[in-house]
Amino acid sequence: MRALLVVVSVFFSSWLWANESVSAKQLLKDMAEAVHHRNFDASFVVVKGKSMEPYRWLHGNQDGTEFELLSLLNGAGLEMIRIGDKVTYFEPKSDPYTIQTDSIAGPIPEVLFKNIDSLKESYDFVLGGKGRIVDRPAQLVRLEAKDDAKYNYWLWIDTESSLLLKSAYVNQQGELLEQLQLTHISVTETPAEQLLELSQKQFPEAVSGLLKTLENGTKNNWQIGWLPQGFELLKSDRHKLDLNNELADYYLFSDGLVDISVFVQRPLPGQRPSGALSSGATTVYVHNTGAFDVSVVGNIPAMTAKAIAESVKRPL
Repeated sequence: MRALLVVVSVFFSSWLWANESVSAKQLLKDMAEAVHHRNFDASFVVVKGKSMEPYRWLHGNQDGTEFELLSLLNGAGLEMIRIGDKVTYFEPKSDPYTIQTDSIAGPIPEVLFKNIDSLKESYDFVLGGKGRIVDRPAQLVRLEAKDDAKYNYWLWIDTESSLLLKSAYVNQQGELLEQLQLTHISVTETPAEQLLELSQKQFPEAVSGLLKTLENGTKNNWQIGWLPQGFELLKSDRHKLDLNNELADYYLFSDGLVDISVFVQRPLPGQRPSGALSSGATTVYVHNTGAFDVSVVGNIPAMTAKAIAESVKRPL
């Protein structure tokens, strides 16, 4: 009898876990659907350690065409405008440019508004508790990394509108390292007039999405011996770094949620010990091999960045 109870208990726990996972996944899909179809005006801040970046986020959908405006409100400013499948970037000290893509490369991972199933190999979808964010009812959904080499990603979703209210990178101890917090949101029946006026403006001619169409010209220059589960090469090239004007081989990897950049260059003058710097969830790890320097940048733990940097070798 006791054995039967154990079997029933295990079966019920597995059933409950499976259904909870499906529910968490469905909430994420509902959020993606809401972001694409709802009209809203929101403000949010990204908090990294002691720094804070304020944004304004406008979205509208008229007759199946999406209009989106994301603006960084501090400093010289940064503005990103999307109309349908074209995104134009207005950056300080640069000419505006337009890319053929259906999502803005901003502080919210693009995959959250696309195919969330692409993350299931690396993350578990788990329901958390309920609470209130910006005085709105919210449901916590946790993307739990399947290994310690990555951070977890938590989202608080508005239970009424299905829109994102808050998100955070969270370490394995449950500490919030970096947060995105809405400070205001207004959901309307029609798009803001400011968005509709964008359709009357002229923007630069669009080019194809850069990340996936560039040739991997430096792919065989270096052997990167280890990466966390699920990461694939998106781009590689060779260019000069803004910081020191040095030529470096560059590799961009992603698991869909997190990007990791790897730079390999000749050693800089002076003996510098290897080490990491962190701001919020972002880690910069510099590894000095003597023969070459490796820099790893991404929203990953320092131990992960160190392991990646130390795995870089010249091909045999």
